Amino acid sequence: MTQSPENLAALEKFIDNWDNDERGPKAAFLRLKSYLEDKNDVVFDFNSRPGITHSLRATHPNGKRPLFVLIDVIDDEPRWLSVCFYGDSVTDPGEVGNLIPDSLLDEDGYCFDVETGDDMELVYIEARLDEAYNNAVA
Repeated sequence: MTQSPENLAALEKFIDNWDNDERGPKAAFLRLKSYLEDKNDVVFDFNSRPGITHSLRATHPNGKRPLFVLIDVIDDEPRWLSVCFYGDSVTDPGEVGNLIPDSLLDEDGYCFDVETGDDMELVYIEARLDEAYNNAVA
């Protein structure tokens, strides 16, 4: 995993200042971030728009697209996550995602909402991360 020092500092500051996580989205965010860090050559980009979203984008240097997953922290009260993939890069056998036309850099995307960080929910999303990563580097 690589990323610029400025970007890393902004991400760490965001995580350190994330309070009020009674329902678990911070733990879910950290788990998904860690899961991605364990993959080869993943590059993170972090874009914070306070009051709207805080976006962690994962890319691969040999990827066919600008990213393979976008993890948005939605700045509502309480916060929740929207984990989005290109529509053709993942499957959704449990039909729990939302296919949203033109939602990911003008392409169809599958987004999975995470409100509590339930283990089974995160295992399902980790399987989608594997699919998207494998498709990005194939």
